[in-house]
Parts: sequence; structure tokens; C-alpha cells
Amino acid sequence: MDLHILEHRVRVLSLARRGLWLYTHPLLKLLFLPQRCRCKFFSLTETPEDYTIMLDEEGFKELPPSEFMQVADSTWLVLSVVSNGREPPGCQATGVTKIARSVIAPLAEHHVSVLMLSTYQTDFILVRERDLPVVIHTLAGEFDIYKEESGECVPVTCEDVSNGFLKPKPAASPTLHPVQSPQTRFCILTVAPDTLPAIATMLIDVLFYSHSPPWEPGAGSQDLDSITFFAFSLIDGYISIVMDAETQKRFPSDLLLTSSTGELWRMVRIGGQPLGFDECGIVAQIAEPLAAADISAYYISTFNFDHALVPEEGIAEVIQLLQQRQDSSR
Repeated sequence: MDLHILEHRVRVLSLARRGLWLYTHPLLKLLFLPQRCRCKFFSLTETPEDYTIMLDEEGFKELPPSEFMQVADSTWLVLSVVSNGREPPGCQATGVTKIARSVIAPLAEHHVSVLMLSTYQTDFILVRERDLPVVIHTLAGEFDIYKEESGECVPVTCEDVSNGFLKPKPAASPTLHPVQSPQTRFCILTVAPDTLPAIATMLIDVLFYSHSPPWEPGAGSQDLDSITFFAFSLIDGYISIVMDAETQKRFPSDLLLTSSTGELWRMVRIGGQPLGFDECGIVAQIAEPLAAADISAYYISTFNFDHALVPEEGIAEVIQLLQQRQDSSR
């Protein structure tokens, strides 16, 4: 397998729900007119707490600073695992936990924090730019590594990044975070870019005007009845959407594309308190047991919590696996 370091330099930020009104205009531009801002990597995820936005530097220029926006300090680079030298565009990913595990587990062992963004098409692994030398030294034995430069894939070796490489400190044993499993059922979808204008009005309604009741810290329980979650990404021209099954009914069924089975997904939400960006091994503690059980999963990191989506029929087994992992660590 090949590991590609994409050209995108990404910023990660949290937008307070009460401040959404201030960013409506630039977000509409990023959603529907990316060519006007030259943004090629854009992801917006709504959770009960806030909106998490991941976007490249061109897109970041569109967002004015304000009291409602909190930006993570680091710049993040985007990694993508490609099988057999190339990945056919437009294909829905399968077995993403196994693909992610081959990268995430070694990085966790070398004290590298990662963020995950699964889309309908593929999985993106985000690492801090300053951690790139450690990433390359850690993964060079497993992957052929390439860095995209001006549209070309250039081979990368350990010697290319030896300057400034510091042997990482041994990682402390990761904290096993509690998980919650809302009852909400989700769909993972894509839309052909040329049909996006046909659902623009409905997307605007869902994102900007269909607000859920304010979330109260500590109000959640181990098993939530429902959860507010909506994710939209537009990356290198490919669109991916995660929405709950009830919201999907509001859209024209012939324009939203999903797998031939029309599979529904359930969520595992990781973290009792905001996770932060410095802790390592959070993604691995979910990906590894699911991969061992051959359970596919989509994984979306946000500013405060992480979210895994697993096939609906497998949710009971997933919760049991993660509970066993929690119990064995005590």
C-alpha cells in the first residue's frame, strides 16, 4: 500500500452555535462556490456542542476572526492510504478500520496525535505538520510514501526528513474514554457535484435554520435517545454527507446516492469530556477492536469529541467489544 501526503495544509476550528449567523455568508461560499475562494478541502460537522470546520488555508482566509471562533494552534497535514498504487474515485470505502489501524496504531505508539475524517469516498488521517518527520520514520517500513507537490507524487524517504527528527518520547498508556450510543440512525451519502444546486435550498435549511434545542453539559446519558449530527465535506471535488435518516427524508431521493444496500449506521460517540488535541491513541482504541472483529466503521473527529459510525446491525456487538475493552483496563 501507498501513503500519500496530500498538498492541503488544514486548519481545525470550532464555531459556537450562537455565532453561526456571523459566518453564514462565508460558509455559503465555501459550500456552494468553492471556485471563488480556491478552497479544495472543506468539512463542516454539526454536533450538539458546536460546529467543527476543517479547511485548507485558502478557505481559512474566508472566515473572519471573532469571539465565536476557536482555532486549534497547529496546522495539520492530510494523509491518505491508497491500495495498489491508486484508488478509484467515487467508490464507497469499505473496511476503513483496518486501513486506519495500519497507520493510527503505530502513530499512537510513537506519541503522534491524529484526527480522522472518513468520507463516502475515502478516509483522511490528519497529523500535525510538526509531527511529519516522526510520521515518516514510523510508517516508512510499512508503506511507500509519496508527497503531492504541484499535482505530482514525489517519493519520500526517511533521509528526506532526517533534519529535525527527534526520537519521540514513549507514550503514556492512553486513557480509555467512555462511549455513548445514541439511538439515531444515520445515512452516509454522496451527491454528484453538478446536482448540488438542486439540493442547495434544503441544505441551507438543514444547516442554518433547523436548530436543535441548546445542549446542556452533563445532560447526556450512556445511551442517548437522539443526537444532533450532520457532516458535509467537499474535498477535491468530491462531496460526502452524513445525516440522520429522518433528515434524509426531506431531500429528493433520486439525488442522494448511497450504497446499493441502502445501509443505515449507528453512532458510537467517544469522550465524556472534551478530548483536546494532545492525547494520543483515542482513534486507535476504537479502530483496533473493530478491525480485529472485521467490523467496518466511518470515523469523524470533531473539535471536542470523536464519532464512529458502524453498521446498524452490528451496534450491539460493537458496544460489547468496547465495554469489554473498558473492563479489561480496570
